[in-house]
Amino acid sequence: MGCCSGRCTLIFLCALQLVSLAALERQIFDFLGFQWAPILGNFLQIIVVILGLFGTIQFRPRYIVVYTVWTALWVTWNVFIICFYLEVGGLSKETDLMTFNISMHRSWWREHGPGCVRRVVRPSAPGILDDYSYVSVTGCIIDFQYLEVIHSAIQILLSLIGFVYACYVISIFMEEEDSFDFIGGLDTYSYRQPPQEHVELKPLKPVEVNIKNGCY
Repeated sequence: MGCCSGRCTLIFLCALQLVSLAALERQIFDFLGFQWAPILGNFLQIIVVILGLFGTIQFRPRYIVVYTVWTALWVTWNVFIICFYLEVGGLSKETDLMTFNISMHRSWWREHGPGCVRRVVRPSAPGILDDYSYVSVTGCIIDFQYLEVIHSAIQILLSLIGFVYACYVISIFMEEEDSFDFIGGLDTYSYRQPPQEHVELKPLKPVEVNIKNGCY
């Protein structure tokens, strides 16, 4: 089977999900911000996308089915991230939910976004440790929560397109397998020989030989 348009598009989408503003890029910045929940999700995303890419190239519909199911879960997760950073439904971006309450780290984009100026201000009040300091961030062109929302929105867009093409490629594979089995069945039937009739064998009567006269 050649590279049909749906299959080639799915291969391109899987590759795009891996590199361009997607899993690998997002994983790097989540590591820098110690965002453990997104790190785990990104890791699973990378594994499943590679699995879907392999299944598409090697004509393995089961792998593409796994990719399709995970894509639906991935869309749900990114919708939750958008709600988290936009503080929808009582969620707060200031909580430690993304770090599993292990640390108080926030998104890496909070202090390193485009145009952001980061200043470390040491408190002058007495009784505070010398190594304790405040971080002041000013001049950001885009706030960090909107950058996170943009990343999740890109993920949702790519995943929805990938979901549609994955379903389309699965249907193509299934149709070709059914047609192959049907043609193979006809060929097998056409070359099948008719069953042989049962022939009843009867024992032969012994023949007496007259050795003296040389006759039977």
